[in-house]
Amino acid sequence: MSRDTLFLLDPDWADPAHGGERHFYCKECMIVEGLLATFPERAKNIDVVRVAWPRPRAAVVEAIGEDNQNLPALVWDEEDGSAGFANDIEALLAALATRHGFPERHP
Repeated sequence: MSRDTLFLLDPDWADPAHGGERHFYCKECMIVEGLLATFPERAKNIDVVRVAWPRPRAAVVEAIGEDNQNLPALVWDEEDGSAGFANDIEALLAALATRHGFPERHP
């Protein structure tokens, strides 16, 4: 079985729509970065790929398709060879808990 891959946005990027001088981060990616840093023993079982903010995000498109570039995204191999994934924050956090033993988010 292959390892799960977690796609995150680079933590510091400029948005040309805001003049290209202001820098931003993704709130959801920072939540996941915090989990990775807090639970390094669990995180070591996941391949983490940080990608640049502008689309298209080639590595993400290759893994789960052009329509699924929302990040963060956790990608895994299904038994039938297709790619399973979660790229909605709540589903992603649930998948991290189920698949890798991270604590669940409190409701």
